[in-house]
Amino acid sequence: MQVIADLHTHTLCASHAYQTVNEMAAAAKAAGYCALAVTDHAPAMPDTAHSWHFANWRAMPRTVAGVAMLYGAEANVMDTKGGLDLPQSQLEQMDWVVASIHSPCLPGLLTRKEANRIWLHIAENPYVDCIGHSEQENYRYDYDVVTKAFAQNHKVVELNAGSFAVRQDGIPNMRALLTACLENGCRIAVDSDAHSDWKLQTSLPPLFAMLEELSFPQELIVNATRENLVQELKLHGKRCADEIGGIIL
Repeated sequence: MQVIADLHTHTLCASHAYQTVNEMAAAAKAAGYCALAVTDHAPAMPDTAHSWHFANWRAMPRTVAGVAMLYGAEANVMDTKGGLDLPQSQLEQMDWVVASIHSPCLPGLLTRKEANRIWLHIAENPYVDCIGHSEQENYRYDYDVVTKAFAQNHKVVELNAGSFAVRQDGIPNMRALLTACLENGCRIAVDSDAHSDWKLQTSLPPLFAMLEELSFPQELIVNATRENLVQELKLHGKRCADEIGGIIL
């Protein structure tokens, strides 16, 4: 089991992350990756960047340290209607958008009905590409019903290595979520959610073990091969798809 890209990483634009873009790209290169998505926390998180940070990705090069770069955000779910903390006009310009629930932005527990409503709304958002660390116990949803909607709307469900450190209550849910993705043909991404270059390089083995245990097929893992990644970018209508394909294929 291996991946060719990490599609959820953070830089020190938030004070709880520790590396620059250049350092993260160098770590990705050392790990053997051909591509890297920088998805810094969107503005509703207490310590992250101003919205201008996410409107100015065009100031960055397409390759850093020999790695093809995808520039985006980890947008925060703000309400039970699936509202996010970045406007659609910004989201549509990004290369890769992860949508996640974080307690500072949506405090408290959710009922199963509320969690279902959130993700079913987000499934219909054309500018969201990936569903971030959604296995959390506080926000448990109906995996069968919702992954069918994700598959229909080409949303990628993330298997998140960071959960093994900071969201351990959701680890038992990962297998059930993966099983639903497999049964419903929903594609996944295997991501570090790294806030340091060390985590980018070292955190994935527990995820690989889980995927191997379930015999999860490579064709449903968007960052398992270069071809899978480029195909997924094209499926999502990403403007960067041809450029990224020209670099990594």
